[in-house]
Amino acid sequence: MKKRYWFLVTLAFILAAGIGSVTNPTLFAAQNTGPSVPVSKERLTEDVRFLTTLTPARNYANTVSLEKAAAYIKAEMEKCGVATEEQKYTVDGKEYKNIICSFGPKDAERIIVGAHYDVCEEQPGADDNATGVAGLLEIARLLKSQSPVLNYRVDLVAYTLEEPPYFRTEHMGSAVHAKYLKDNKIKVKAMICLEMIGYFSEEPKSQEYPIGLLKLFYPKKANFIAVVGKLGQGRMLRKVKRSMIKGSAIDVRSINAPAFVTGIDFSDHLNYWKHGFFAVMITDTSFYRNANYHQKSDSMEKLDFGKMAEVVRSVYAAVINF
Repeated sequence: MKKRYWFLVTLAFILAAGIGSVTNPTLFAAQNTGPSVPVSKERLTEDVRFLTTLTPARNYANTVSLEKAAAYIKAEMEKCGVATEEQKYTVDGKEYKNIICSFGPKDAERIIVGAHYDVCEEQPGADDNATGVAGLLEIARLLKSQSPVLNYRVDLVAYTLEEPPYFRTEHMGSAVHAKYLKDNKIKVKAMICLEMIGYFSEEPKSQEYPIGLLKLFYPKKANFIAVVGKLGQGRMLRKVKRSMIKGSAIDVRSINAPAFVTGIDFSDHLNYWKHGFFAVMITDTSFYRNANYHQKSDSMEKLDFGKMAEVVRSVYAAVINF
């Protein structure tokens, strides 16, 4: 009887440890109730509107629209009083570019915050990924207006060519950027990828998961933001999550999982993992809640800009508290 008792205790401990390593619970990180930074829903809306009304769609084939998107991003970054850099490269005879702006000490260890500005095929791409780009631009504005003391360099990067047909290839803008950092032995503290941060629902059973068992540990409503990492990087992921919780009123959940779990590596952060950098994806979970994913119906009127503003506020808190 005693042996059986200790076997069950040990099994329960192993299961609890396994669940904890996946869900990354954080202790002593109460939700923020104090003054918050002034994130503007109006600016987020305007950024998303500009990107989603570009015609033809800003996909890999329509380089004129991609150039208009890049020029808009560059201009908005420069309004913050910082210089921008264009990281240009050529694919199949066409020129593409990442847009980068930086805050903090020039030669310090870096934190990268990135979002892709291209879309898949012929669609407006509101959630995927005008929301991520709008969040990136608003973080730039906050870094300018709030002037936090930074002991590290923050690079904000707008990527091109995240979507098919170049997804998972060396031609992704994030692959070009990550390789540059590795080849030049640039120290990177963390990379934060903004991938679809604007779709939410309070409807019951509006949230799905790659594995049914996860429904036992995560909400059934699509009303939270997720921090996605890979196994072995739980400590840094919890740090990001804790800062996000303290910095905003949004419900923040997290998961560490192997890349073979569908969706875990479905964005630009995967290219930083390849080079050994710590990286997480901040996401509304994409097709696990948003049926408009990669559809012409991915339009801005389906977004919740109030909750999106809270996500931006939470990410800003994570960026300035490393």
